[in-house]
Amino acid sequence: MPGGQWLRTSFTAEKTFMSHCEYPEDAAESELPGGCGLLHTSRKYLKLKNFEEEIRAHRDLDGFLDQASIILNEPATSLDDVLRAMLLGLVHKRDSPEPECNLDLLMAMLFTDAEPPMEGKVHLLSDTIQGVTATVTGVQYQQSWLCIICTSKFLMKRHVCISRLVRPQNWGENCCEVRFVIMVLAPPKMKSTKTATEVGRTFATMFLDITLRQKLLKTRTVDEFKDALLHQRQLLTAMKQGPTPSIHYSISSICIQRSHQPLQHKDFFPVAKGIREDFARRFPVYSLDFTDGIIGKNKAVGKYITTTLFLYFACLLPTIAFGSLNDENTDGAIDVQKTIAGQSIGGLLYALFSGQPLVVLLTTAPLALYTHVIRGICDDYDLDFSTFYACTGLWNSFFLALYAFFNFSLIMSLFKRSTEEIIALFISMTFVLDAVKGMVKIFQKYYFGSSHGNHEDEHVSALSLMGVGTSLNTSFHAALNTSLLSSPPELTSISSRPVEHVSRETAVLSLLIMLGTLWLSYTLYQFKKSPYLHPYMREILSDCALPISVLTFSLICSYGFREIKMSKFRYNPSESLFKIAEMQSLSLGAIGSAMGLGFLLSMLFFIEQNLVAALANAPENRLVKGTAYHWDLLLVAIINMGLSLFGMPWIHAAYPHSPLHVRALAVVEERVENGHIYETIVNVWETRLTTLGASILVGFSLLLLPIPLQWIPKPVLYGLFLYIALTSIDANQLFERMALLLKDQASYPPTHYIRRVPQRKIHYFTGLQALQLLLLCAFGMSPLPYMKMIFPLIMMVMIPIRYKLLPRIIEAKYLDAMDAEHSA
Repeated sequence: MPGGQWLRTSFTAEKTFMSHCEYPEDAAESELPGGCGLLHTSRKYLKLKNFEEEIRAHRDLDGFLDQASIILNEPATSLDDVLRAMLLGLVHKRDSPEPECNLDLLMAMLFTDAEPPMEGKVHLLSDTIQGVTATVTGVQYQQSWLCIICTSKFLMKRHVCISRLVRPQNWGENCCEVRFVIMVLAPPKMKSTKTATEVGRTFATMFLDITLRQKLLKTRTVDEFKDALLHQRQLLTAMKQGPTPSIHYSISSICIQRSHQPLQHKDFFPVAKGIREDFARRFPVYSLDFTDGIIGKNKAVGKYITTTLFLYFACLLPTIAFGSLNDENTDGAIDVQKTIAGQSIGGLLYALFSGQPLVVLLTTAPLALYTHVIRGICDDYDLDFSTFYACTGLWNSFFLALYAFFNFSLIMSLFKRSTEEIIALFISMTFVLDAVKGMVKIFQKYYFGSSHGNHEDEHVSALSLMGVGTSLNTSFHAALNTSLLSSPPELTSISSRPVEHVSRETAVLSLLIMLGTLWLSYTLYQFKKSPYLHPYMREILSDCALPISVLTFSLICSYGFREIKMSKFRYNPSESLFKIAEMQSLSLGAIGSAMGLGFLLSMLFFIEQNLVAALANAPENRLVKGTAYHWDLLLVAIINMGLSLFGMPWIHAAYPHSPLHVRALAVVEERVENGHIYETIVNVWETRLTTLGASILVGFSLLLLPIPLQWIPKPVLYGLFLYIALTSIDANQLFERMALLLKDQASYPPTHYIRRVPQRKIHYFTGLQALQLLLLCAFGMSPLPYMKMIFPLIMMVMIPIRYKLLPRIIEAKYLDAMDAEHSA
């Protein structure tokens, strides 16, 4: 395609107004000859049709050329006569007639005014596409052809008509020598890739080539005319597409592909190469991580404060939950106080020294499962728990350090976007399932009366629920459900509270509190899209959705319904926060067992840390300061080495907290494409201050135990889980494609894979991803703890599935299109 050329579409509408500042009763004068009017003109650039990648380009030609109405040597000279002749051929076509279509009505829709030109009237085409060329002096129109598009509800199907005039015609500005007229008609409710504009873009891209237009002038028959178009289609398909010609198209439309070069042994050497590159990339901008948004013209202090509050609540609540679970599983060896202290210390160190401070570290459900398994081994073989736990953690840190020094993070480049989103959707699903299971247990205990104080039965039920509920990274409800036993009276009782009654009201109120928390938090999160209040206030309310909803319904539950008993998390104060484990008491056999557990644990750490960091560093987030996968992995190893020695819970990168943290610091714009509204990130404030502030606040929360933190009931936390799940699937492409199965084709968004991949292939790919998702659920939600321990290996198996199995079912070019890292 000639360089510097693109398509411009123009929409023109006529509006009449009072020619003078007359009173309303004189408005009729504006319709008289000599009256003035308003002409609304809107122009925008269209991206050229990519015949190599967009499947619809071929289907448009194959479908329309057989039925297209082609008029050669049209003798009419006026635009109205030419268009009327084209419409007559379309309306009365034998193979696809339009009996309900009115010719005069179609003419009226093509123009701003269907009447003949007269004084005081504007007679212009309403919607056109033309070719333009960029020059030093400005924009030059290609005036030898004109594409006219029209949408009418009276049409039953799409139509294309091409007319070649006998001689060039002068039809006004930018149409001084027209030889070809392309008319595209379509019904209004069409799939986004089948609209009149999209069909017009297909034919306009072909007519943009002057060589094709010269060939078409020499054709003598309709068949020769069609053959020339088909030959041009073949040339455009074989042409190697360079950079997108349209200089006005958004950067978000550029598909950034990962390197397809296979990994080689030399990529992992020399030792610590990746760490040195991370330092060279991140250290020069280290000071900016503290000053951006604070010093300079563009300040973001308010966004930093609201994001810090969001991060504080998002980190504190699961930390308390897993502290309660660990307290239950380890008989108080790891409790809520140690969990909060470890979270604060680890978060502070990571915020200060990490290469990507936007990643959030948390202790997670799989880590609590490993802790439970270690406790069981210690009980079976009469080992000291603190010592064996520390030894396992040290082996884990040792393996992580090896992975960092030998650049093993490069392996994560094998994870395609589709694989990452399968895992991400699985994590989001566990949020919903966890909240539902937690609420079911509350109903079983309080509504149906299945639990009446039998400690042994409750303990067994809790252990069985833990096996079902603990899953990858985000399953917080296990921490809550295992502590459904009432906490010690001296800790849970609140002064001046009336006598509490355990009854069905507890279950019903719990359900209402959970749904209320979800409703308020998500409503406030979407409030930035509403027309109410000042935009700055809307943004503040949206950023503070989580803390506002948690505090509101905690107060409602604690003070509005004092007489109704609610379940609260388990809390037992620890004797000593900082006590180093005595490593010399372990035998060689115990050290070897700890090494095996440490290796499996390091696999989980390796995948989770790198996968979450990749989601946070996704190209659509537009982060500009660079990545540091190798250094961050080594830093996580160092942090967890210290936590292991002091008997505190391990921590690693958490999903969806990290991507949500990036989203909270982002400047987001809404854009419209083909009637579909979508959000795109303009830039992100890359700072260390939010994670630093949140970690400090988490540390100060030790002063709030047990009261008032125990005033936060479990249903509020369940509502929080549903909110996090709902917000985390917003940009999940797998979920979007699953939703396409329930949508009308006219409602399909104009995403890159809709344009480039046949619809059947899209649904095949979605179904195969769903099968992989079920495989993850089978292992990640298994009631067998030891099956969960090999869960990281299942995630690694998804790599050969993507590279070896899927290409045998779906063509590689379609897989690459659906795996593109941008959705616009």
